Amino acid sequence: MTEPVWGPVHQDIVGLLADHPADVPAVVDHLTKLQDLLVRLPPLEASCPLADFNKLYLVITTTVLDGLYDDRFVDPVFLARLDVEFAARYFDALRFWTESSPSTPKAWSCLFKRMRGPDARPLPSAAAGVNAHINYDLPFALVTTLESLESEPVDGSDQHRDYLEINRIFAERIPELRRGYLDHWQLMIDMVNGDIDDWYQGELVEYTRNVAWRNAQKIWRCRHDPEARECERTRLDDNAALLGRLLLSPLGAFLQ
Repeated sequence: MTEPVWGPVHQDIVGLLADHPADVPAVVDHLTKLQDLLVRLPPLEASCPLADFNKLYLVITTTVLDGLYDDRFVDPVFLARLDVEFAARYFDALRFWTESSPSTPKAWSCLFKRMRGPDARPLPSAAAGVNAHINYDLPFALVTTLESLESEPVDGSDQHRDYLEINRIFAERIPELRRGYLDHWQLMIDMVNGDIDDWYQGELVEYTRNVAWRNAQKIWRCRHDPEARECERTRLDDNAALLGRLLLSPLGAFLQ
């Protein structure tokens, strides 16, 4: 008999993924419950590679929620809807994997496969999740959000400025998050490097999210052409999967 994908927490995760969160507080709640389940997944348990990404995602989303409460964004309706659509794509990928569906994006499969070992280092695991979520999921979440709001991806718009504000949230949280993935000896090296590591990783996130915005604009132009849209989906999935496998390879250990 085949063991369930999620082992002893399979039914709990199936139940969690049965519906999409409807607002940002519900996204935070889903991510929190998922984190509690992932750290119980054998054989790696607390060192589960997906948990390393989910923890980062939870911190960033909680900060976005705080920003919504604090009127940090010019167009909070857009930002909240984008957050929900963005999370839906992550939860869909998890559901597809749970069902052993061929619809599971390759960008995510390379990380999901590591949940049963061999173990992957925490920082490359988190980076592989960020890669799949931003390079693959984000452009489509943007298009879906803007379509629902009868808007479009225009540079310099209030929505674009709010989108860029998320880069600043990453910059605020990256130092704390990154050091949480390091061993003691790596923390000593990090102290010697000063702010250099934080700076280049912040720059990398900003560059990657800018590329995602440009890709959303490309998808927007062909959104009514199913064949062209599918070509874009395949291209982004293949590219993100290639980078994800690289991040999770022995070469990716240099990130740690």
